[in-house]
Amino acid sequence: MNFIQDVLERFAASTPALLAISRDGERRVWHFGELIAMSAGLSGALAARGVRRGDVVMTLVGNRLEWVLAMLACWRMGAVVLPCNTQLRRRDLELRARAANPVLCIGDEDLLGELPDAIPYMTLADVAAALDEDTPQEPPAAVADLAPTDPALIVFTSGTTGEPRPALHSQRYLPGQRAQAERWLGARKGDLVWCTTATGWSKSARNVFVAPWLCGAAALLVDGRFDAAERLELIERERVDVLCQAPTEYRVLAKRTGLRALPSLRRMVSAGEALNPEVIEAWREATGLEISDGYGQTETGHLTGNLEGEEVRDGSMGRPLPGFELRIVDGELQVRVESCPTFFDRYLDAEPFAGDWWPTGDVVREDADGYLWYEGRNDDLIVSAGYRIGPFEVESALLTHPAVAEAAAVPAADPERGAVVRAIVVLRGGEPTEQLARELQEHVRSVTAPYKYPRIVEFADELPKTTSGKIKRAELRSR
Repeated sequence: MNFIQDVLERFAASTPALLAISRDGERRVWHFGELIAMSAGLSGALAARGVRRGDVVMTLVGNRLEWVLAMLACWRMGAVVLPCNTQLRRRDLELRARAANPVLCIGDEDLLGELPDAIPYMTLADVAAALDEDTPQEPPAAVADLAPTDPALIVFTSGTTGEPRPALHSQRYLPGQRAQAERWLGARKGDLVWCTTATGWSKSARNVFVAPWLCGAAALLVDGRFDAAERLELIERERVDVLCQAPTEYRVLAKRTGLRALPSLRRMVSAGEALNPEVIEAWREATGLEISDGYGQTETGHLTGNLEGEEVRDGSMGRPLPGFELRIVDGELQVRVESCPTFFDRYLDAEPFAGDWWPTGDVVREDADGYLWYEGRNDDLIVSAGYRIGPFEVESALLTHPAVAEAAAVPAADPERGAVVRAIVVLRGGEPTEQLARELQEHVRSVTAPYKYPRIVEFADELPKTTSGKIKRAELRSR
């Protein structure tokens, strides 16, 4: 199997595949024939730089054509892609480099200053040179004949007891997206699908372009920061058919813009956290459409959803995808590994999961009709605006500040983001001040991805702990 042959080459070369809009508003449609040719050329440039089958290539690029081409070039030759969020800082990237040992990074020039010194890189200018038809080019790498179990993708996922962990997905993960692409995302041949998530997250790796192409749809790729008014204008102007957004984006749009009818839209989906009923109703009144919520994890891929053609129940994460076997044990949702074609191979630092049922760590309930309802985590993970944040990541960043002796991070409810990070800090000495709180916030933003910074900073004389010395985060959450 190979994604290039099995998916891209089944389309006529002139079929639209990607509508890319640059930071300065330049708009261009790319066709499947062009993407095949350019990704082949880029694969030759990667091979010339020593990339071989099974090697890991890191990307540090936003929602740009070059990110898509890098992914395709790697899959063509059997290299493994490690897409990284552009907000990551040097410490985050060092952790990823130690775990995955990338042989090369393809990165935006503005971001490469955060890259560990030992990693060779290609800039976007280097990519452009490798695709310049007026200069001699390296011969394309051969299309690799891959097994379903060959590695394809590494995505880091945040946990509650340590640093983010690298989840390795095999080649089967890519065609395995078909069930959610057809039944939950609901893309159809000829559609334009906009999944707005940033690069580096598991949802971007599966739904920005992989899922649309599996259904014969084109993907919209917008390189730019979130702007509420511009978001609605783009949907209207480009006649988006399917919109996939984080719940926070739906909330912010409902609060900050005058929602209106969007005639081209046929389907709206959301995943990452629960969406509150008043936001769902606001979108329903404005557009006449439902928001179909869904659920998945980095390790499992998408698992449930309010499926196309079926009743949508506000606030529910829907029902299992066809063929996926799920159960609830003591309130926790579990998935049968054999039934899940998108289940990950392993964490890079561990052996493959040996059990028959994967414990998601999420507490849910099921109604009489089989719809599932999310009730929370059975651990301490913080989900803010769709970002999964491990408390250890925030605490580690705070502890690098000389004023901090101890720190704990827990979620605090927020009307737009669902939750924000709340930090409780014990100082080494001195008095707590508002200025110090702001300084700690900026410090976290400077040493790790800004989305992790604590929007609330509180000070305490000590942290509640168990007899073994573990922080009692549940007690801190309840305060």
